[in-house]
Amino acid sequence: MASGRTLASAAAGLKPGRGRTNRDLPRLWLVSDPVRLPDPASTLARLPRGAGLIWRPYGLPWADALTQGRRLRRLSRRRGVVFLVAGDVRLAAAVGADGLHLPEGLARQGVAAPALLWRRAAAGRVLSAACHGPRALARAAALGADMAVLSPVFPTASHPGAATLGPLRFALMGRRCGRPVIALGGVTAATARRLPPGAAAGLAAVSGFSPARSSGRTG
Repeated sequence: MASGRTLASAAAGLKPGRGRTNRDLPRLWLVSDPVRLPDPASTLARLPRGAGLIWRPYGLPWADALTQGRRLRRLSRRRGVVFLVAGDVRLAAAVGADGLHLPEGLARQGVAAPALLWRRAAAGRVLSAACHGPRALARAAALGADMAVLSPVFPTASHPGAATLGPLRFALMGRRCGRPVIALGGVTAATARRLPPGAAAGLAAVSGFSPARSSGRTG
């Protein structure tokens, strides 16, 4: 887990997230992926206390998602990790998640209404929104999201040749958002150093925690 510790060190060196929120949010986030990281349990078990997990159970049958989600919930509690479920408020409620992560397509006022109601039903629940550009960031701010996960910042192995924001555009869009912004996409300890100081409230990665990917492009 050498690369994970290095990424954790990079995240720990970030300034507190700017924006209109009083939450003490994690600065290091593990993001699961149906293909590259379908079961994040082993990586989760090595995360430092105070980190976060965005679990994306896309495509899993309900019974399988419920079983895996409950297992990850138990492990995240033991590890002191903030646990967010992506895209499914019913599943987030069923497994007792700490919060919900909305894919960009769901982060609209009408579609997001059930998520907002669930979040308000108990203090401390976190709402995160995936964003890929200024309009999505504006929607995240309008929803009162606690944080926005903005991607892709750097080239990623999962989308070779895809357009990226780059560190300067990421910083500019983040400043205009008014919410804490988490950097995702090609994020490693090395690429994180290219982000302008104060631009990112946190770092997120899928495969950036893998030693085999520590020096290459990751998502």
